[in-house]
Amino acid sequence: MQAGERNSFSGSLGFVLAAAGSAVGLGNIWRFPYLAARDGGGLFLMIYIILAVTFGFTLLITEVAIGRRTQQGPLTAYRQINRNWGFLGWFAFIVPYIIYPYYCVIGGWVVKYFATYLSLEGQEAAADGYFGNFITAQWEPVILMAIFALMCFYIVYRGVEKGIEKYSRIIMPALVVMVSAICIYSLFISHTDADGVTRTGMDGAAVYFIPNFEGLTVRRFLMICLDAMGQLFYSLSIAMGIMVA
Repeated sequence: MQAGERNSFSGSLGFVLAAAGSAVGLGNIWRFPYLAARDGGGLFLMIYIILAVTFGFTLLITEVAIGRRTQQGPLTAYRQINRNWGFLGWFAFIVPYIIYPYYCVIGGWVVKYFATYLSLEGQEAAADGYFGNFITAQWEPVILMAIFALMCFYIVYRGVEKGIEKYSRIIMPALVVMVSAICIYSLFISHTDADGVTRTGMDGAAVYFIPNFEGLTVRRFLMICLDAMGQLFYSLSIAMGIMVA
């Protein structure tokens, strides 16, 4: 690669997988189910979808267009479009900078559980107190956080085509398989609550897909809208400069 020449994706598939890898992560697999359960399941999902296909889609396409038009990173792309918009680039730069350590900590947890299950000790990981003992250990969480951060550094250091795109082609299909397996498994699990009523995964799916407007107030509706809007930024990786890059 000649001096001054920027890395780029080898094709649209690589870009799509990398973009999906940025969007489909902890924010969707962990945070989304939590908010959906707290905010009424189907009602939250309905509001989220409406916001995603309107506001979210518009902002996503805008960021991609800015990146393609300027061929710059977010720190300089906005200033190139309009000199008065330079401050937006700093905001877009600061947000990933702030959340990166948070993701490295959670990524260290993922590395720990992944290694545990590879060692065929998955039963231990499901035991009470396992997670608490792990995160309160003196050095183990820090070491695993550093390992995850170094893995990310290596992939980024390799560049767009040989790093991000190459590993996205491997990791993203694997993620699809794992998420599909989790979804199927969740439909067939059952749980008996304190009242002695046995509930299955299908009961949970009904709560998730069917909106329930019973007892809905204006204040609660606004809170659900705020939660859905906040989740939208996680799910689509917008307003973080990622799609511009």
